[in-house]
Amino acid sequence: MRIDEDACYRALETRDRRFDGRFFTGVRSTGIYCRPICPARTPKRERCVFFPSAAAAQEAGYRPCLRCRPEASPGTPAWLGTSALVSRALRLIAEGALDDEDAPALAARLGVGERHLRRLFLRHVGASPLAVAQTRRLLFAKKLLDETALSMTEVALSSGFSSVRRFNDAIRAAYERSPRELRRAVAKRGGGGEGGGGEARGREGGAPDIALRLPFRPPLDWGALAGFLGARAIPGVESAGPGAYRRTVRVAGGHGVVEVRAAPGEPYLLARLRLPGTEGLIHCAERLRRLFDLGADPDAIAAHLGADPRLAPRVLAMPGVRVPGAWDGFELAVRAILGQQVSVRAATQLAGRLVERHGEPLAVRGGLPEGAEGLRFVFPAPEALAAADLTDLGLPRARAATITALAARVASGEVALDASRGLDETVRALCAVPGVGAWTAHYIAMRALREPDAFPATDLGLRRALGGVSGADLAAMAEAWRPWRAYAAVLLWTADAQGARPAEREVSNGSLAG
Repeated sequence: MRIDEDACYRALETRDRRFDGRFFTGVRSTGIYCRPICPARTPKRERCVFFPSAAAAQEAGYRPCLRCRPEASPGTPAWLGTSALVSRALRLIAEGALDDEDAPALAARLGVGERHLRRLFLRHVGASPLAVAQTRRLLFAKKLLDETALSMTEVALSSGFSSVRRFNDAIRAAYERSPRELRRAVAKRGGGGEGGGGEARGREGGAPDIALRLPFRPPLDWGALAGFLGARAIPGVESAGPGAYRRTVRVAGGHGVVEVRAAPGEPYLLARLRLPGTEGLIHCAERLRRLFDLGADPDAIAAHLGADPRLAPRVLAMPGVRVPGAWDGFELAVRAILGQQVSVRAATQLAGRLVERHGEPLAVRGGLPEGAEGLRFVFPAPEALAAADLTDLGLPRARAATITALAARVASGEVALDASRGLDETVRALCAVPGVGAWTAHYIAMRALREPDAFPATDLGLRRALGGVSGADLAAMAEAWRPWRAYAAVLLWTADAQGARPAEREVSNGSLAG
C-alpha cells in the first residue's frame, strides 16, 4: 500500500483527526508507533516512518504508544486502499477466523493459496494475516487492561489468547512491561485517557457487567441509526430508541444482553455487556462495530457521493451517514425475507411471532440489566428453523418455504453469511434459494455482510427518491457511486421516507422494508 509520506507528516503536525486510523507513525529514535493525533511533541521528519496499519508497525519492531493508545483508534476501513480479497480477509480475521484456524484454512475459505494471500497482505496492509490477527488480540487486550477491571486471566481469554502465558509474553514483547504494570500506570494517571474509563462490575453468582467504548470517525448520526433499528426491532429480541439499543445474544455457550448508547460530543459509543463468560468478548465488540458501521470513513464517503449533484444535497443533510448492520447474518436474512412485499410494521409482527414460537427463552445469569425487561428470547439458530414448521405464522406458504430452505443451506454451510465470498458470488448463492431475489440478496449483503457496494437497484423507494426512474436507469446512475453504493441507498431511502406519504412509506418493497 503506497503512502504519501509528506501528507502523513502534515497530518501529524496538525494532529488532524480525519487521518486517525489511516496510518501510524513509527519514531526511529524511540522505537514507538503512534496515531496521528498523539499529544506528544511532533518528532522531526527524518525520524518518522509511516505504516498503513498497526500490524505493520508491530511487524517492523515498533511498540504501541502509551499516550495516544493505538488500541483506541477507530480503525482503518477494511476496503480502503486494499484489494477486494484483502478486504474480505480482514473482515474474516476481525470475526475471529484466525483464532481457531491457521492461515492455510483462511486462504482456503477465500479460495486462494496461502502464499498468494500473504503476498497481497504484505502489499496492501504491510503485515501477514497472522500478524494482523496477533495485533488485533494484543491491542484489544490493552484496551481491556485500560478500560475494565477484568482479571488478567479474563483479559487473556477475552482477547483471544490461548493461554495466560502467551498473553503475558505478548504484552511484555510489545510494551516492555507486564500487564499488571500497564494497569497500574493507568490507575496512576487516573483513567484510561481517550477511549478509556470503562469498567467491569462483578456480580455474586452472576455475570459481570462489562463497559467498553467503541470509537468511530465523526460524524455519526445516532438518531438515524437508532430510528432505523428501532423500526425493525424484533419484539422480545431487540429494543431501540433515542436512549439506547439493546438486544439478546448467544455467545460463549450461553445467553447475554448488550446495550449501546451514544456519548454526545464524544467520538465513541458506550457499550455495556452482560455475558455468560468473557471468552467471546472480542467477537462481541467486533459485532457491535459492524452493527453500527463504526469502521466507516464519513469524509471519504461524503466526498465521493457528494460529487454527484443528485446526491449532494442529501449528503449535506445527512452528515455521517452509516449503513445499519446486523448482529447476526442469519437473523437479518430471515428478517429480510419476512419483509418481502409487506410493511415494516407487518414484518416486525411476523418476526415477533416467529421468535415467540421458535426462539430460545432468554436465560441470563444474574438477571436482566435495567432497561432490558422486555427482552425474552434469543433468535433461533439455523438448525432450529430448518426443522421447524413455519406455516402457522401467518406467512404465505412460499415464504415459509423460503425461510426453511435458507435455514437448511446456512446450517449445512452451502450458504455462507460471512465475508468468505465476494459480493457477486454471495448474491448468486442467495438467489439460488427459492424465493430470494436480487433485492433481498443485496439487502442482506448490505446489512449482514457489510458489503459497502451492495445496491438493490430494483427498489421502489430508491427509484421514487430520484423522481421515479426505472430500475435500469437507477443501476446506470449508481455506477458512479461505486464503491459506496450502499451508503447512497441509505441516503435515498431516508429522503424517500421523509417525503413519501405514510401509505407509500409502509408498503414499498425494499424501501425501508426488511
